[in-house]
Amino acid sequence: MGPGVNLVVIVILYRGRCGLSKCITRYLVAMAAADLMVVFFAVILEQINKMYFLFSFLFITPICSLSLVMTVAALDCSVWLTVTFTFDRFITICCQKLKRKYCTERTATVVIIIVFLVSFVRSIPFYFAIDPYIIIDDVQWYCTGKAEYFTSTAWKAYELVDSIITPLLPILLIMLFNALTVRDIIVANRARRRLWNIIDNHNDPDSANRRKSMILLFTVSANFILLWMTYVVHSLNWQVQNFYYRDKYLNNPIYIAQQFGFMLQLLSSCTNTCIYGLTQRKFREELSNGVKYLFTLNGKLCKYQTTGSNLSHN
Repeated sequence: MGPGVNLVVIVILYRGRCGLSKCITRYLVAMAAADLMVVFFAVILEQINKMYFLFSFLFITPICSLSLVMTVAALDCSVWLTVTFTFDRFITICCQKLKRKYCTERTATVVIIIVFLVSFVRSIPFYFAIDPYIIIDDVQWYCTGKAEYFTSTAWKAYELVDSIITPLLPILLIMLFNALTVRDIIVANRARRRLWNIIDNHNDPDSANRRKSMILLFTVSANFILLWMTYVVHSLNWQVQNFYYRDKYLNNPIYIAQQFGFMLQLLSSCTNTCIYGLTQRKFREELSNGVKYLFTLNGKLCKYQTTGSNLSHN
């Protein structure tokens, strides 16, 4: 379901009929694409492949090492695109002078490309942290961490920096930008009420549009923070290097917390669709129209086949 859901989101948003600006649409499409990468590499190639296919070409060491790099890069993209989206909304609402230069389709495209490139480059060192688990007929199979990966000071430092960059720093930045945005909105609303004497039941289109934009922003941000928080707490209280935690017993609370954090982390790549559907009326309409089109098309085909069959009998 995950890949199909994200593909549907990409198609609907790319059509540009959801009432969102081109800048927001670019960020949301990029976030959906990054989430699709997470589902493909982290869920399908990693989790499902390991659970149901014990021996396949995907377990050749260079391939599974590359899969690990792409998984880390995809998660990195998903996280930092959420940050850039939050920052873009902060600029739009709080920095009117900078808004015209920064909040454009071109700037969004450049930022997205930079995020994807930096995320991939930053994940490359993990490729060299892997050794083959076994060698059969000169072919390296499976992936296991090198001995120095667990003991080297350099790797420990890299892991510490990595845990700060993703996701601790992004969470702090998202909370900061949202706090500043909320403060600016409260001040602006008070000023509007004083200036135009807007009463509670007055229909103010600008306030309504701002409210919709903020609901989308805060829902995406809250979803990201909540689903990543277990992983963050685990990382702060237990070494990140225990990703390959050996003491895999269901009654071990550290292992349970680790796996629960991983599950929520991956779940965050599939929930944005629900958020768009719950907060954006035009997105729901586009999704509904797409479903109706499929059923209508199917109905027409069935009707044509039935008519053709009756004609052949006659």
